[in-house]
Amino acid sequence: MECSLIVEALEDVTLWVSLLDRLLTKIIQEGELAVTWPDGRCSTYGRGKGPSSAITLHDKALPRKLVMNGDLALGEAYMDETLTISQNDLRGFVSLIVRNANNYGGGRYGTSVTGLRTSLRRIAQYNPVHIARRNAEHHYDLSTDLYELFLDHDLQYTCAYFSDPGQNIEEAQEAKKAHIAKKLLIEPGMTVMDIGCGWGGMSITLARDYGAKVVGVTLSKVQLEYAKRRAEAAGVGNMVEFRLIDYREVDEEFDRIVVVGMMEHVGRPQYPTFFRKLRENLKPDGVALVHTIGRSTAPGRTSPWIHKYIFPGGYAPSMSEAMKEIEKQDLVTTDVEVWRGHYARTLQCWQEKFEANLESIRDLYDDRFLRMWRYYLIVSEMAFSEQGLVVFQFQLSRGQMVVPVTRDYLCKTSNQSG
Repeated sequence: MECSLIVEALEDVTLWVSLLDRLLTKIIQEGELAVTWPDGRCSTYGRGKGPSSAITLHDKALPRKLVMNGDLALGEAYMDETLTISQNDLRGFVSLIVRNANNYGGGRYGTSVTGLRTSLRRIAQYNPVHIARRNAEHHYDLSTDLYELFLDHDLQYTCAYFSDPGQNIEEAQEAKKAHIAKKLLIEPGMTVMDIGCGWGGMSITLARDYGAKVVGVTLSKVQLEYAKRRAEAAGVGNMVEFRLIDYREVDEEFDRIVVVGMMEHVGRPQYPTFFRKLRENLKPDGVALVHTIGRSTAPGRTSPWIHKYIFPGGYAPSMSEAMKEIEKQDLVTTDVEVWRGHYARTLQCWQEKFEANLESIRDLYDDRFLRMWRYYLIVSEMAFSEQGLVVFQFQLSRGQMVVPVTRDYLCKTSNQSG
C-alpha cells in the first residue's frame, strides 16, 4: 500500500508543478522569468526589473526532475529540447537563474539532494588508473577537429592569461605559457615532466623556446599521437618524449614538473597520492608548478551534469583542500597565485569561435551534441563569473630556498634559448 502511494505521488504532475512553482517563486526575485508549462498554462516570476527570459517545458515529467535534481535535469532538458528558451538565448536564461540562485536560493538550482551528493563525492571521484584512463577518453578522445575549431592554434585547453586587456585568445595563451615558464625557472638542458600534456603545446614550447628535455604524459591515445606529430613538425622530436601512461606509474626524477589543467581530473580522494608523487618525482632542488581550476569558496561538489556529460570523476578543489595535502607531503609552497576573471574571458573567446564554426562542428556531431557543448561552455563561464570558481597556481619545491625570495624574477625578460 505504501509503495503504491509513493508511485502515485511521483506520477502526480500537478504536485510537481506546484512544488516547482513554489521554488521559482522563492528563487526568482531579480529580473523576470516566464514559464509555459506542459499543459500550456503560463506563469511569470520575479519583480520585472532587470534581465528577463522565457522558457517552455514540453515534458510532463520535467517539473519533477527539476525539483529533484535541478542541475542535472536543466542541462539534460536543454540538450533534449524538452525545455526550450525564447530566441534560444541560453546565456540570458542561465545568467538569470544563476544570479537568482546565488542570491535567493542558497547558490543551488533548487535540488533537494545536494547534501547526499556531497557526502558521496568520494565514490564519484574515486579514480584509480583504469577509471582515470576511461574518464580521459570520455572527453579528450573526441575528434581533434572539434577542438581545432574553437581553441587557439596551439590547442591550449586551459585558462588563458590576459596580461594585457587588449590581448586576443592567441596572445593570452602565449602569455600563459610564458608566465608558467618563468615560474618554473627553466634553463637549457633541464628535464621536465608535463603531467596531462594534452596535445603537446606546453611540452613543445618548453623544449623549443627554453631548451628543456620534456617527458609529456597523457591517458588519451588521440592526444598522444597528435602531440608526437606536432613535436616532429616543430623540430623538437628529439627533445620531447610523449608517453601513454598514468602519472602514478612514472618513476624518474625531474628538474621541473608542470601540471596544467590536470589536477581537476585527479579527484579529492587521490590528492595524497598526487602530491606524494610530485615530491617523489621532483629532484631535491627541483620546482613544480600546478595550475588548476579551484574554488574561492569552501569545499563543495562537482555539478552533476558536468560529472555525467563532461568531466566524470572531476573536482575543482578549494584552497584549503589543496594546501592540506601539500603540507602533509612536506612540500614547500614557494608561491600561490589566484587568477580571477581570466577563465570567464577565455570561455567567452571559446564560445565565440564555437558559434562561428557551428556548421563545421555540425559536420562532426549531431545537434544534441552541439547543444550539450554550448551549455557546457556557457554554464562554465557563469561558474567563473558568478559562482566563485578561480584558477590557482601553486609553485612548489622540496627546499625552502630553491626559488628566489622575491618575485622580481617574474618581471625580468624571458631567458628563452637560442
